[in-house]
Amino acid sequence: MNIQWYPGHMTKALRQIKEDIKLIDMVIELADARILKSSRNPEIKSLTNGKIHILLLNKADLAEDKVTAEWVDFYKSQGILALPLDSRAKSGSREVSRLIDKASALKRARDLKRGIKNRPVRALIAGIPNVGKSTLINNLAGKKSAKTGDKPGVTKGKQWIHVNKTLDLLDSPGILWPKFDDEKTGEALALFGAISDNVFEKQELALILYDRMTSLYPGKLAEVYGISEELEKKDVLPAIAASRSLLMAGGEYDMKRAADVFLDDLRSGRLGKVSFEKPE
Repeated sequence: MNIQWYPGHMTKALRQIKEDIKLIDMVIELADARILKSSRNPEIKSLTNGKIHILLLNKADLAEDKVTAEWVDFYKSQGILALPLDSRAKSGSREVSRLIDKASALKRARDLKRGIKNRPVRALIAGIPNVGKSTLINNLAGKKSAKTGDKPGVTKGKQWIHVNKTLDLLDSPGILWPKFDDEKTGEALALFGAISDNVFEKQELALILYDRMTSLYPGKLAEVYGISEELEKKDVLPAIAASRSLLMAGGEYDMKRAADVFLDDLRSGRLGKVSFEKPE
């Protein structure tokens, strides 16, 4: 399933970020802990050159703890500060604040040597769409400073948020990259809500999810829906619809709602903790 999505506002947003990067001391990158490889935008990696770089493994509460720990060790071996995170939790924002302080210690020391006192660290919050950037900002700031939503594309333009006397944050729209070379990357991003649901066929994506779940987590779909994990493709959505009594007028199974429910159960964690990508 070849999924590509790069709306015009992302081109504009990336251009703006490249202009603003000279104002930034630190790049705080958010990725989805369940699909860490697919959810790291290569464009963001190029922006971190010469900047302090923190990688937050957001939605770690929805990922396998063991796999997330392996990712943290993997990035540590590359010299990247990585932190598992649930951006909705207050405790998570406190951990991020401590990591920012740790990562910016050398910068503050250099500022003091140059006679610069009390200048806040200026950090860019960057990542793919719908990865939790605005939620993190609101928790760090202790108020609703950035718009949030459960669909990609809520943040359209840049927003500076003054957190406290030591930290200013620049929120940025979620950006993808112009072309996914591996179609599995597009599928992974679509599965977890980083790509607009309007640009692909959800019933087809639901069948891809069925294959991934039965391969990676055998027994889980039988547990959640009470369905066989050896179904022919044509029988998957009817089986899910039957398990949830999703019927249309006339008593036919509602395939569209079955696909919606299946994908939403994945994204919300109702299928359990999942990690679709692991360190190589």
